[in-house]
Amino acid sequence: MDPTQDKAGFGGGTGLSALPEDWERCLAVAAHPDDIEYGTACAVARWTAQGKRVSYLLVTRGEAGIDGVPPDRAAPLREAEERAGARQVGVETVEFLDHRDGVVEYGLGLRREIVRAMRRHRPEIVVSGAFTVRMIGGMTNQADHRAVGLAALDAARDAGNRWIFPELADEGLEPWNGIRMVCFAGAEQPTHGVDVTGEPLERGIASLEAHAEYTKGLGEGAFEPRPFLTWMSGMGGAALGVESAVLFDVHQLVPDGPPPWV
Repeated sequence: MDPTQDKAGFGGGTGLSALPEDWERCLAVAAHPDDIEYGTACAVARWTAQGKRVSYLLVTRGEAGIDGVPPDRAAPLREAEERAGARQVGVETVEFLDHRDGVVEYGLGLRREIVRAMRRHRPEIVVSGAFTVRMIGGMTNQADHRAVGLAALDAARDAGNRWIFPELADEGLEPWNGIRMVCFAGAEQPTHGVDVTGEPLERGIASLEAHAEYTKGLGEGAFEPRPFLTWMSGMGGAALGVESAVLFDVHQLVPDGPPPWV
């Protein structure tokens, strides 16, 4: 483990940078309902309060996520909880791609669908979940998360190339090369943070609380929204030098200024 990391895997000290907020549109891409709510939604609450537009793209409906509820019943239940959670943080646009929960495969089809959404929504930043095998604190990442996170990163570049998925032009979707950065929550080595002290944290907690049937279905080992998000954001805050923060590993696609060799 990196010596600058504390025992939970959060960046130690105050060496992280604040995530730039000089943008207006964001697309959050996640594998399952509730993925965004485990931290990222707190940052979303801050951004929508600033007047930014954030849209959600869910690759599955999370139908395999509740052991005691069959998929045909779980899917509409979890979709409804996701929409309710999104509204708690100021998000109205929530879209689903209908891949099968638990068996999402990285590939051209998934990349194409995410590119389609990016060209429609024209985000300046994209947020998703970590695509590495290990996540923050050394936790082993889930298969769908890995496939979706990597596809989102690749799609962010594909979105601006007219010769990749040229068939999208027939749908009236011209290339969009305005994505400046792709930000991954839950990453083992975060680089940036978002201050969510106060109201953004409270709204993020309410967003996760909207997934009541899902968290109840996890049994006694489930995370309770308030203590979990308060603890997590407090650890992130210590890394950023504020009370509460959500941390991201940022891949910058468009440099902020001229390259260093100029």
